[in-house]
Amino acid sequence: MQDNATEVTAAGIARLAGVGRAAVSNWRRRHADFPRPVGGTETSPAFALAEVEEWLRRHRKLAEVPLKERVWQQLAGHPDGPVTALVHAGCALLLIHDRPPVWLDISSGTDERLAALLPAALEEVLTPRMPETARTGHPGRSRVNGQHPVDTPPAPAPASAPAAPATPATPAPPAATPATPALDIPTAPRLLPSVPLLRGVAELAAERGARPTFEFLLGRHLDANPRQYTLTPPDLAALMAALAGAPGTVLDPACGTGALLRAVADRPDRSLHAQDSSPELAALTALRLALHTRAQVHAAAGDTLRADAYPELRADAVLCHPPFNERNWGHDDLAYDPRWEYGFPARTESELAWVQHALARLRDGGTAVMLMPPAVASRRSGRRIRADLLRRGALRAVVALPAGAAPPYSVPLHLWVLRRPDRTPAQPEVLLVDAGRFTAEGRGGPDWPGVRETVLDAWGVFDRDGSVGERPGLARSVPVIELLDDDVDLTPARRLPPPADTDGAGRLTDVRARLDETLRLTAELAPPPAEPVPSAAASGRHPLTTVGELARAGALVMRTGGHGGHARVPVLTDHDVLAGTAPSGTLPESEEEPVLTEPGDVVLPVLGGGAVARVVDEATAGAVLGRNLVLLRPDPAALDPWFLAGFLRGTANHRQASSYASTATRLDVRRLQLPRLAPDEQRCYGERFRALDAFERALREAGRLGEQLVRGMYDGLTDGTIAPG
Repeated sequence: MQDNATEVTAAGIARLAGVGRAAVSNWRRRHADFPRPVGGTETSPAFALAEVEEWLRRHRKLAEVPLKERVWQQLAGHPDGPVTALVHAGCALLLIHDRPPVWLDISSGTDERLAALLPAALEEVLTPRMPETARTGHPGRSRVNGQHPVDTPPAPAPASAPAAPATPATPAPPAATPATPALDIPTAPRLLPSVPLLRGVAELAAERGARPTFEFLLGRHLDANPRQYTLTPPDLAALMAALAGAPGTVLDPACGTGALLRAVADRPDRSLHAQDSSPELAALTALRLALHTRAQVHAAAGDTLRADAYPELRADAVLCHPPFNERNWGHDDLAYDPRWEYGFPARTESELAWVQHALARLRDGGTAVMLMPPAVASRRSGRRIRADLLRRGALRAVVALPAGAAPPYSVPLHLWVLRRPDRTPAQPEVLLVDAGRFTAEGRGGPDWPGVRETVLDAWGVFDRDGSVGERPGLARSVPVIELLDDDVDLTPARRLPPPADTDGAGRLTDVRARLDETLRLTAELAPPPAEPVPSAAASGRHPLTTVGELARAGALVMRTGGHGGHARVPVLTDHDVLAGTAPSGTLPESEEEPVLTEPGDVVLPVLGGGAVARVVDEATAGAVLGRNLVLLRPDPAALDPWFLAGFLRGTANHRQASSYASTATRLDVRRLQLPRLAPDEQRCYGERFRALDAFERALREAGRLGEQLVRGMYDGLTDGTIAPG
């Protein structure tokens, strides 16, 4: 059954055909038979996917739509929205994962038969894995404890009932919506529009597996809507899970996309509890966890602070990345809530409300690991609660993370490790750790192996012995009495001794020597004076070709960066290409086959408008190609890579191949031009371009060393380790 209801935008068409959006605009102008818009707006029209696919094939713009792209476009253009489509796909994938024979049986007939049989099959799979799952047909309406849907209006009063007296009353605050099960089992009418998508999803799962297929689709959805979701990076989630130990029952009261619970090691006897105020995130997390683990999954949608779904839970561990700086967290409604054992949080201290909620849901001796903004450690409005957390032994450690660990990436966030007191320590101490030195250059994120080793080593010793030896600049266990001053400031950097630097002057001397050598090399690599080309020679320019023509002729292969890849593989990002640095990025973990770079590849960023092309060397080879990058792999018999990269960097070349939106520039790599030259002439140009690249790298290194020398001199003069004379 062809899915004519699925719509696709111009950007989606460009992705299907492997071209830029400008090419799609040209097709619309030049071809009278191009499909007419069926939705969207005048500036961003939407087209029927089936009509677009047929047109692309008819005009030989595309031999076949890749399966994963077709499935993604069906999901993104679903008539009920991509989230509903993703939930339906996740339900089908869980059935395929747990009971593949059942799926094969119910999918062997018509679409109507599949939609009719699927709800009962889903109920058999979902109910044992997620006991709270409700079977309704209405999104957002779920049964609670077997009662009527929460939005059912009250029954009208009997006709004989007397009217209530009209007495004035103080308006009550709006009641919080009760927490509801995260997932509804959709009915057949709601599933029917999704059946073509589900068949494509099943086909994709046969190639990749059910779990990687869901991770791919979820990752694409998150990547397409970056401003709607605050994600917890996998390395940070793994660190937080490691600090929690090996708990049996784990709660995440602000689960988001489920990264923290997914980081907990899989154990069949484990119980996972999740809640989020966003119903769509709660549903996606429930499916993601059910596909990831054999543990029982409890997931709920609702405002955790106002409508806690697990008031009786006493978990072994709580992992939480709460929303930051919330003003409307329930201050006016929750003044007498029993969770505030350590003091009623101020309106500006929503994070301390989350801390106390986590402690209230722990068993005695249970551990909570919370991601916090650094201001919570020092704001005056929270000092009394911080003091009580210290006095009663609830706060066990504060870890300052490097900048770039999690959104917002410019702020060095903190981890708080808390433990519900089962006894008051005789000589209470708190572990303070500062991992700020592991900030990496560029936008690639911190040095996670260094962060993990430092934090877990210090926490392991402290958790075992109750104290840890002083490690200058890194870690120290501080007596609680030392922190109970007027400010109760828990910022690690203000309580740790400075790092031991016994040879600061010697280190700067070494930087100065390296700078001198780099400047000498830069002078040697500087290109000779430019010689103008005679006007007669300039008039006989070589014929030009384009990257697109070379790709069609087989002279090069063109690949684009992916949306996921295997864990622990360095990723070459667009920033790395622009800055000339080593691969520094990460991609969401998935089973998607990544594009790996090879020596001689030419890599270009497609966003930002910079005229940059980088030739991959032996040091960069093997890295994964990141997003917003295009890789050109030339045939050595036909193209010299340095010749190719050099001509692709021409400013005029980039200008004619770029398209412009209101706030961004996008490069259509296929339109970039270069001259048709014999191999010997290519190599002549290539050697000159290679020499220019070496000069550019030397200039960049000289600038980096110069900045390092200047900063070191300022620091040494101000902290007294370098004499002014």
